[in-house]
Amino acid sequence: MSEKFSLNGKKIWVPGSSGLVGSALARHLSNRDVELFSTSRQEVDLFNSAQVDDFYQRTRPDVVILAAAKVGGIYANMTYPVDFISGNLQIQQNVIGGAFRSNVKKLLFLGSSCIYPKACPQPMKEEFLLSGPLEKTNEWYAVAKIAGIKLCQAYRKQYGRDFIAAMPTNLYGPNDNFDPENSHVPAGLLQRFHAAKINDASEVVVWGSGRVFREFLHVDDLAEACLFLLENYSDEGIINIGTGQDVSIANFAHLIKDCVSFEGDLVFDKTRPDGTPRKRLDVSKMNALGWTSRISLEEGLKDYYRWYLENYR
Repeated sequence: MSEKFSLNGKKIWVPGSSGLVGSALARHLSNRDVELFSTSRQEVDLFNSAQVDDFYQRTRPDVVILAAAKVGGIYANMTYPVDFISGNLQIQQNVIGGAFRSNVKKLLFLGSSCIYPKACPQPMKEEFLLSGPLEKTNEWYAVAKIAGIKLCQAYRKQYGRDFIAAMPTNLYGPNDNFDPENSHVPAGLLQRFHAAKINDASEVVVWGSGRVFREFLHVDDLAEACLFLLENYSDEGIINIGTGQDVSIANFAHLIKDCVSFEGDLVFDKTRPDGTPRKRLDVSKMNALGWTSRISLEEGLKDYYRWYLENYR
């Protein structure tokens, strides 16, 4: 159901505010009538429950948007499964549990589209959660995120807390992680194409067959969606955030190639895992509330590369 909740005058904490999602939320909240708490890991270690509780007691936020998570691409998920399941469970327990103990009025937990089954019907509706086996290449992260969803629902059911959970699709934008081993597809491809261009390489290798499909959302669209949900949504049911449109990895790679103006060849390394064959979210629930994405993939990627050139390399 929808329920109006005003952010005006509220104290808002965004754990993970230095990352891709958190920094976008901080940018958008800076234009609102709110008191924003942006914290780094040096200020509040989210793996340390005592530090988290101490921060809650000192600041008493009204609203929390849990944007912090241990994240990474297929390689990182397959290589560090303990880090992905244990680390995310720790963060979620500390932040969500602390929000309960300090009487936070509203909390938004951000999950991931990887929570849905590998063979999920397309587009993926919210009710498909836990309807089949997960994709093996990221199941550790997915299990942790599902636990976060259930923790929010449990606090809502047992204590009546207004804790909600949203599932964003694949993201890209300013302050992305461009680590060559731990990045997601957009960042990994962008830095690879840029390096190939400046080094006059003849080709760029893309992991997998290129035939799988993914949906991509600019992080500024996500930030707007999060603030919209905080003010207009209150229900135990999860809600998808995306564009409702997907693209093959091959076509996505060509879009980035054109954006970077790389003139070499594309080579697909089929020995590398593809991951889930298709992940397109059903966003009809979000659209029915009155929100739709506004940034096209082509324009979003141009903005992404501009930011990379100005800030990262």
